Amino acid sequence: MREMKKSKKCPLVFMILILVMISVQAAEVGPSKGYLVIVGGSMQDPAIFGRFLELAGGPDAPIVIIPTAGNEENYDQYWPGLTRYRNAGAKNLTVLHTRDRAVADTEEFVLPIKEARGVFFTGGRQWRLADSYLNTRTHEELFALLDRGGVIGGSSAGATIQGSFLVRGDTNGNIVMIGDHLAGFGFLKNVGIDQHLLKRNRQFDMIEVIEKYSELLGIGIDEDTAIVVQGDRFEVIGQGYVAIYDSHKLIPPDGKFYFLAPGDRFDLEKREAQRPSRTMRPIDRVKKGEWR
Repeated sequence: MREMKKSKKCPLVFMILILVMISVQAAEVGPSKGYLVIVGGSMQDPAIFGRFLELAGGPDAPIVIIPTAGNEENYDQYWPGLTRYRNAGAKNLTVLHTRDRAVADTEEFVLPIKEARGVFFTGGRQWRLADSYLNTRTHEELFALLDRGGVIGGSSAGATIQGSFLVRGDTNGNIVMIGDHLAGFGFLKNVGIDQHLLKRNRQFDMIEVIEKYSELLGIGIDEDTAIVVQGDRFEVIGQGYVAIYDSHKLIPPDGKFYFLAPGDRFDLEKREAQRPSRTMRPIDRVKKGEWR
């Protein structure tokens, strides 16, 4: 009788296991666990870093700030740039910096990341981040941080480095869209990210990238604006707009990008945008169609 009861429960147990497996299915584009806060630059709106801090666990959460994209050779725990993060409420900050890949590949260097709940990359030139950390132990520990539910943020260069394709990664200047550095950290797969979008009149620049690499999704983020990514979905927050470049979507007759406003959502896997109202509805005028 005991064996019969056990066999009757098996189908139910099997169904539960299937549901659990579906619920933890890996994301296709974004991180399966953890969060990304990707900022287009400036970051004057305190709500943006406030969201990052909330996702990290609050003001007392251990946060690592990485300013390596900047111009200075050395950054330490007395770096004046920490003031803005303290003013935003962060109490437990550690500066982490090197330009030596051998150092970035050591256990000692990555210890602060192992203890952190959040890591934030500041602005400058994104290729410096790639030169220092791409495919090192530091890079591995950043993925491990996401896997344990942490948050990675970045502004300007710290935004672009989070994509898989490194937009404006040329060492000769930031007006070259397809430069001598092409690989980002890949927290968002098959994505290129541009920043300072409307403030610097860059809204047309990403078209060059998507025309050459038509499988990529291009995301352009204006200053004081961010996308908050969880899995394959993001929400726009802040004060400006986000542009989407998808070679299979257009604004008729031949518009090659469209804008999302604060509060709008985007499905990275389906590449579908929605605008909240009483119900979620598609963004106006965006149609399926190939770029010409």
